[in-house]
This record gives sequence, structure tokens and C-alpha cells, in this order.
Amino acid sequence: MHHHWTARVVSPRPAAPADGARPAALLRGEFTARSAVGSARLLVTALGVYELELNGTVVGDHVLAPGWTSYRHRHRYQSFDVTALVREGRNAWGARLADGWYRGLLGFNGGTRDIYGERTGLLAELRIDYADGSTDTVATGDNWRWSPGPVLATGLYEGEEHDARQEHAGFSDAGFDDSAWQPADILEFDTAVLFPADSPPVRRIEHLAPVAVTTSPGGRTILDFGQNLVGRLRIRVRGEAGRTVTLRHAEVLQDGELCTRPLRHATATDRYVLRGDPAGEEWEPRFTFHGFRYADVEGWPGDLDAADVTAVVLHSDLRRTGWFSCSDDSLNRLHDNVVWGMRGNFVDVPTDCPQRDERLGWTGDVQVFAPTAAFLYDVRGFLRSWLRDLAADQEQDERGVPPVFSPDIPVITPVPLPPGNPPMAGWCDAAVVVPWVLYERYGDAEVLGAQYPSMRAWVDAVDALAGPARIWGEGFQFGDWLDPTAPADDPGRAMTSSALVATAYFAHSTRLLARTAEVLDDQNDAARYHALADAVRDAFRARFHTGGGRLAEETQTAYALALCFRLLEDDAERAEAGRRLADLVAGGDHRIGTGFLGTPLVCDALTDTGHVDTAYRLLTRRSCPSWLYQVDMGATTVWERWDSMLPDGSVNAGEMTSFNHYALGAVADWIHRTVAGLAPAEPGYRRLLVRPRPGGGLTWARAEHDTPYGRAETGWRLEGGTLHVDLLVPPHVTALVELPGTEPVEIGPGRHSFYTPYPARTPNPAATW
Repeated sequence: MHHHWTARVVSPRPAAPADGARPAALLRGEFTARSAVGSARLLVTALGVYELELNGTVVGDHVLAPGWTSYRHRHRYQSFDVTALVREGRNAWGARLADGWYRGLLGFNGGTRDIYGERTGLLAELRIDYADGSTDTVATGDNWRWSPGPVLATGLYEGEEHDARQEHAGFSDAGFDDSAWQPADILEFDTAVLFPADSPPVRRIEHLAPVAVTTSPGGRTILDFGQNLVGRLRIRVRGEAGRTVTLRHAEVLQDGELCTRPLRHATATDRYVLRGDPAGEEWEPRFTFHGFRYADVEGWPGDLDAADVTAVVLHSDLRRTGWFSCSDDSLNRLHDNVVWGMRGNFVDVPTDCPQRDERLGWTGDVQVFAPTAAFLYDVRGFLRSWLRDLAADQEQDERGVPPVFSPDIPVITPVPLPPGNPPMAGWCDAAVVVPWVLYERYGDAEVLGAQYPSMRAWVDAVDALAGPARIWGEGFQFGDWLDPTAPADDPGRAMTSSALVATAYFAHSTRLLARTAEVLDDQNDAARYHALADAVRDAFRARFHTGGGRLAEETQTAYALALCFRLLEDDAERAEAGRRLADLVAGGDHRIGTGFLGTPLVCDALTDTGHVDTAYRLLTRRSCPSWLYQVDMGATTVWERWDSMLPDGSVNAGEMTSFNHYALGAVADWIHRTVAGLAPAEPGYRRLLVRPRPGGGLTWARAEHDTPYGRAETGWRLEGGTLHVDLLVPPHVTALVELPGTEPVEIGPGRHSFYTPYPARTPNPAATW
């Protein structure tokens, strides 16, 4: 139900220059509660990002609220029970207000400011239910005042500068003297775009202490937190008034110093000017975040005690639902890296990377990673909300093409995007694939119904682009982005043609759309789109299949797409294509040969055609390019490039070199389903598929996942020629158990154990390379 707002948007005067420092403002108002308070509820949002206080206490524990949505179409507000904070008689409330995503610098090539508006503002309404049954509503409006505050400059990319000598202590207390403050302006605002928050907020999730404090070759003090993380530092410091402590952040060191070049234009620098409190002072920036493992501290008074600096980890407060472990510590570290990569990039929107001047909701990354995300965390609300934004942005395109990132913002082209919302295979397909993943993993048919117009609009748009030939993608495409053979300065140059990639995705999304129509009981659309999917598959075969399961393009990605998207359906063809893929992998010395779109599929394509040992050799390869090369180089998150760091420890010279990008970590979904053997056989895990495939020299592996029906567990170990498998099947769920060399069996809820002979095989030589 739509809330009828009585509040008005209150805004500080436009004190921010078009370029240069953007300060945060303080706003305040007072009100009277006329008798004993029974309950009180606050509704609040901002044009920008806010932190609100009531009678001196910060309301809630959200960070960077109200978060980032496609504000012109969907603008979130938060709701808080503030009964404990409102008292009879005189009250005050106040807010800190900064640019955030609404007005701050966003995008690459220098970025763009003021995307959603030139003025920040606060909109808040407080409903008080008195003990006597009467009610009052107090709201932001004419009586509000504002003042500059201690935050002299703040931006998501730039960092924050805070002068503690300019704090207004007690500004949200009743009776505070605001006579020197200015009246706030009232801004016109259409409240029709407001909606109650529908996904978990960003919170402070964890605190990490430094694992080392070192002095760099250049004499700088560097803190190492032992983990590439996303958040900011909290410092406790004592010194003279006016001293400035400067904190710089980076993901990696080069030659012992912070390597900030990969941050591009993001300065990621926080500055705190001490007020000189003899008891000491504590500070954490409020309106920025950084991606970093290392911090360089300058201007610290006296000797730095590591205990006085803490890294505060920030991300959307999602419930953890999935775990994996095995006998190989390198694979465990890889899995941890995937988890940390997700944590760092699920900061209100699913971003590509959290550190440089970008941090956009790129569709291609989340399209390939959604199955992994849905295993590790409960992402239903998070991704449903993001999909609503994607659909709202897509509706602005008359062809029905979704943007390549959502929320959609104008970016300075030409690099890396052609102008005019170009249709991008594998990226725009997120509109179809992500809702289907939510259905498959959560049994959520509602999301299919809600997203169906968006799903259909994209498939129809590609159908129009492809025309009667059913082949498309000849122009500029991201394609198999960051193929390991791509030169540092040309990430889109791949071994697999963009037409093959785009046409394969066209067939895939059309098939998923047809299956969605079946779930939604739209028989006409189901028939229509199944027929279209058949036609695209036939066109793909005519163009790219040379007969007998062989493709015109001999690449790992080409075969992975053709096999996983079932563009080769005849058993003999599939067997030959699988053999050819295995030969290509072996011929490439078991090094990965895929980019963003081939990587999530290649291990499945091998496994499905009987080459699980080859998939393990690919997974456990240690030389570059490979997953474990990153682990051996000390990675604690998944990199954007297979060689973001070169073997000599220097950083890749390419302009895009992030050390925290989850796309290539999409292999974790194969690890969960195949190494541990835990997969959904029916939507929402109503039926489990337990099909572990030991290999890679592993002696045991296990996974746990909180399905919609409860906890499921699979675990196996090899002992003396026997495979031991232990399972936990949740209530109301059946499991299909397919162990190597045995007939499949169907079992019900509860704990089960299986034993089957498993002859000793040659340990995987890749594991020891």
C-alpha cells in the first residue's frame, strides 16, 4: 500500500561547487510529544545518503542509507521503531546528509556528478501513538535548519575529510542552540517513486585487526589487514588539535608501497583533523567505502599501536546459507576468496568491483555469478530488488534492451562502451538468467511473474536484431570478456567470436523464457518461444557446427556454450564435442582458456560429457592462467583478470586491473554441485541431486546449504578403496543419490550413509604441479 507522505524534503543551501570538495551538511528540527508515548515509528529517506539521530542517539545501524536504486523510478525509504527514543515533552532530531550515489561522482573516465539531482535533501516522518490512544505526525518541513558540519568533503570514490574541530556536539538534542544555523530550503519531490525497503541494508558486518604494521622502502607506515576487504578504517587517536591523520587505501603493494594505479581516478583517501581531546578521539568515516587490504597511515601522533586501527567490513547484511570445505587447502582458500569477493561486491547493488572509479551494477558479472551467490547467501530480496531496477531502466529503452549495468547511469564514452545502450550478449541476458536462477534455487515463481515482461522484452529485442537468420552479435560485443589471450589494453579481444557467443546466449535465454512461460502457465508463449529457441539452435548449428560434434571455432568457450546450452543434442555429437573440449584443455596444458562467459560453464561441459578428471585438472592447475595461480600469488579475493598480478609480483599494466571481482569465481557453483555433490534437482531444492564426483587428489569434501526446507548436507571421504558418503536431507524433501559406479537411488528426509567400492586411481598430477 502506498504511504501518503505529509513530510517535505528539506535541503541545505547548494554550498557544493560543481567540481571540487563536496561537504556533508547537518540538518535539525524540534518537536513536542504532548503526553506519554505508547509507540513511535520513523519513516526516512534522503536525496543522497543520511544518518539520522533522535535526541542524541543514532537511529538504526544502516550504512549509506537509503542505498542505491534507480532513483527516478524507485526510491527506497526505511522504517524504524523509535519508541524508546521519543520522550514526553521537548524532542529534537537531526541528520547528517551527504551526496552518496544521488549526487556524487560515479562512473569511469573521470566520472559524472549530479546524476539524479543537484541538491541533497532529507525526507522524514515520525508517527507518535500516545498512551491515551491519540496520535501525532511530525515531519521534515518549514521549521528545519541546517549548518555546514565537520565533514568538509566526502565521496564514494574520493574518501572523506573530517575536521573534528568543527563538530556540533549535541546537535540532535533538544535545546541545542541553532541560532547561527540557516533555514533549510524545501524541495519539490514526487513521493510516488518512494517504496519501503525491500532488501537487506548495508551494515558493519565484521571488524578486522591489522596482521602486520610495516615501514615501506619509502619510509611510510603500512597496515596489512591480511584480507582484501570492503569497508573503511576506524581509528582511536590522541594528539594535538589541528593535526591531520591521512589514511590511503589499496588492494596490493608493488615494490613495498601501496599500488594505487588500479584505482584509476578513485583517490580513496580519508583525512581526520584532531580536535585535541586529551582523553582521545575515535573516528570512522560515514559516507564512503573502499576496497583494500593495505592502508598507508600518515601524520599519526607518536608511535602507531596496531590496536588503534580497525578495518570495518561493510556489505549488505545477507544471511549466510552455504559452506564448502575439502582436503585441499588451496581449494578452500579459493572458495574463501569467492566468498570474500561476493561480500565486497554485494554492497546494496551487485557491483563489478568495489575499489576503483566504477563500482557499478554490471549485469554480466551477476548473470554468471548468481548461482554461486544463491548457494552462499540468501540473495532473494537483494537480487529481486536489483531486478526491479533493471526492469525499470529497461523500460526506458524503446527496443526493450536492458542496460549493461543497473542502476543505469550516463557514462563518459567511448571506452569501454559504444554510445546508446548497446545490446550486449551475456550481459543483458541477466534479465532472463537471474530470475530463472532465483526460481531454480528458491522455488520462487513469483519473481518469474514479476520479471516476465522484462525477460520477454529482451528476447524479443534480440529476435528483432537477429532477424530471420537468427544470428547476431557481429558488431562490438563484450563477448568472452577477458579471455586469457586478450592483450592488456584490449580486454574484449577473444578467441571465440562474439557472433558465436551472442547466438548461443540468444538460444539459451529464449529456452529459459519458454520454460518460464510454462511455469507461469502461458501455453501460447511457451510454444512460441520453444519454437524460436529451436530455430536459433538450428541457426547456430548451421553456422558454427561443422558436423559430428565439431565446431568451426575450436575454443574452450565455444564448446562449453554449445554443450551447456544444449545446442548439440544428439548423444554422439555431444560425446564428440566433449572429447574435443577435453583435448583442447589438455592441449593447452590444462590451463584455463575462457573469459567471463566461458569460465562458469567449462567444468560443467567437461563433467557432463564424462571428462570430470579433465575438469579437476583445470581447477587445480597452478600456473598462470588458473584459479590456483591467484591463490599461490597470495590472493584473498578473486581477481578480474587471470593475471591481474604477474608472476614477478608486478601489477598488470592494463587499465582494468581489479583484485576483487567475482565473475571468475563463478566456478564455485560447480565446486558445490560436483566436488561436494549438492545441487537442486527441482526448483527450491524440493528434490536434491546428490552426485559427488571425487577427483583432483582430494580425499574428502563436504558442503552444507540452508535450502528453503532446511539444512542439507553432503560429505564424502575416500578410505581404503571405499567411498563413504554421509547425507542430511531436510524435511519434506527427497534426494536422488547418484554415486560413481552405482545405480541411482531415491531417499527421503533424515541422515543417511552410503558405502561403495572406489578403486584407487592415480592421484591427479595437476594437484602437485
